Amino acid sequence: MLLVGLACGMPKQTEETVEQPQAQQTEEPSGKTDQTTKKSTKQSETSSSGAVSSLVDVKSATIQIEAQGTFIDPEFGYQANVAGRGSGFIIDPTGLAVTNNHVVTGAALLKVWVGGDQSKTYNAKVVAVSECSDLALIDIDGDGFPYLEWRDGPVSVGLEVYAAGFPLGDPEFTLTKGIVSKEKADGETNWASIDSVIEHDATINPGNSGGPLIDEEGKVVGINYAAYKSADQYFAIGKDLAKNVIEQLKTGNNLDSIGVNGVAVVSDDETLSGIWVSSVKSGSPADKAGVKGGDIITTMEGLYIATDGTMADYCDILRTHNPGDTLSIEVLRWSDQEYLAGQLNGKPLQTSFTFADNIGEQEVETGGGDASGTYSEYVTVQDDTEVIEMQVPSSWSDINGKLWESDWGDIHFVAADIQAAPDLDDFNAYYSAPGVDFAASKDWGKIGGYVQLLDGTRHWYQDDCDLDGRYDYEDMAYEGKYDLWNCGADSVVIVLSARPISDPLAYLTLVQVQIATDADLDALDKIMNTFDVIGNLP
Repeated sequence: MLLVGLACGMPKQTEETVEQPQAQQTEEPSGKTDQTTKKSTKQSETSSSGAVSSLVDVKSATIQIEAQGTFIDPEFGYQANVAGRGSGFIIDPTGLAVTNNHVVTGAALLKVWVGGDQSKTYNAKVVAVSECSDLALIDIDGDGFPYLEWRDGPVSVGLEVYAAGFPLGDPEFTLTKGIVSKEKADGETNWASIDSVIEHDATINPGNSGGPLIDEEGKVVGINYAAYKSADQYFAIGKDLAKNVIEQLKTGNNLDSIGVNGVAVVSDDETLSGIWVSSVKSGSPADKAGVKGGDIITTMEGLYIATDGTMADYCDILRTHNPGDTLSIEVLRWSDQEYLAGQLNGKPLQTSFTFADNIGEQEVETGGGDASGTYSEYVTVQDDTEVIEMQVPSSWSDINGKLWESDWGDIHFVAADIQAAPDLDDFNAYYSAPGVDFAASKDWGKIGGYVQLLDGTRHWYQDDCDLDGRYDYEDMAYEGKYDLWNCGADSVVIVLSARPISDPLAYLTLVQVQIATDADLDALDKIMNTFDVIGNLP
């Protein structure tokens, strides 16, 4: 369990309840039409009139944010219609303000109070967020606000700094004093992954999240986001990184985000890790994939994530892909202990088809391994033409992705094909050697349907193996049948023939997997959940 704590008053971090202010009045927008107008206006603003120029005036541009919504906390469980509070600060007179992602993402509505004035309540919209940098840009209804500017000079050890905000859900503005104690501290936590952050000793508490760390002239040095309370160490996202991220968020595009408010979790026995999802932003890639609050995202692109209790692997994956890329994910739905597999920007989540369970029902035994055997890491592999792909154990590193061109009776065919195994020579020579062969072809439709294609493979095995049976197969993308062969005491072979549900006449697929251990059964499930045609077949 990490000792770092979020410096924000969101309900999933504290048992304290925050009372809503009385006699709230919503401020109507004045002189502002839409976000496009705001952005063009902002480009022409100077730092004259409303820019804060002293420490005394910082309060006027510091805001308290209340996020209301439904969250599912790993410790406290389901929490409906709850309100948590954090801080932030205005960076432009038109109402653009900065806070932390964990303050706002997944909330149904935001309320904002400016400068500690509880007589006026403003609504706000999220412009964009960066989950991994724990930053969010929001748009407050209204105009003509005082605002803070960034410090121009360097941030060095010993610099006198002040933490401004509204901690503990209190509407009273606070300002605490300290110094920068470390210029580049470790920024890995269980809710963000930042290359380096500023360590300081100006006290911050829950509710300070998103508030500014400022110098003696009222200029922003960083954005407070975390604390080691037991060591009196406090952390802020540095101005240089923050400015770069915020400039990108001004475009309205999220950065390093899939639309979840989550934290990294690791079970006490370290057998389970992942990103616990407290809430999901409507319309986000996570929402479209079917991710829900209370889910644990256990893998992305075949990599087990959060094994060290941080967001590092999760964020590294997001940072090495474009926002629209299709990414495979696996999810544990904690409420019913159901495993699901799917894709961000691709196939929605579905209950994983578990061949291990099905094979167990048929009382077919595999040799070697134990019941809990698994492979530790999976990788995505593609054929040489990059039109088909699947995930296989990283140890199955002997790969052949050449086209398969041959004759099926009197029908000539060309198929995209990929084989993967620890040793392909053994895989092709012995049924007891694990491995997979996945192929897809438009020409196989001339043979008939997936049943006829599967029938045509039986002579490959019938002399050496016993057919256990033929079974139906269906997932969100493919439907077909598979044969289960017993090929001796040490091996089982699965042969699947399937067609795409969305376009049944487009092509047929053939997947052959040889299983020698219980770990290979785990690999079989991974293969069947990830095989796919991603391009135009030859």
